Amino acid sequence: MRPGIHPETRPVVFRDRAAGVAFLTRSTAAPTATVTWEDGTTYPVVDVEISSASHPFYTGNQRVVDTAGRVERFHRRYGGTQPSRA
Repeated sequence: MRPGIHPETRPVVFRDRAAGVAFLTRSTAAPTATVTWEDGTTYPVVDVEISSASHPFYTGNQRVVDTAGRVERFHRRYGGTQPSRA
């Protein structure tokens, strides 16, 4: 790798607002807010709306979308009307 072209990485806390969980990891993000971590050290913090702790795919709380019902409802509404050819 060429020196001087890669962004600097630093320890950053990502805090999930929905689940109330925080992750300490390395990132190139440079937030201005800080938080004191469990070890007593102050780190920059990024607040996120959703993470693996609150995402429905990872938590198993996925919603099942009734696509068959939607298609049937569409055909009931618009399926009977055919454009007239003159």
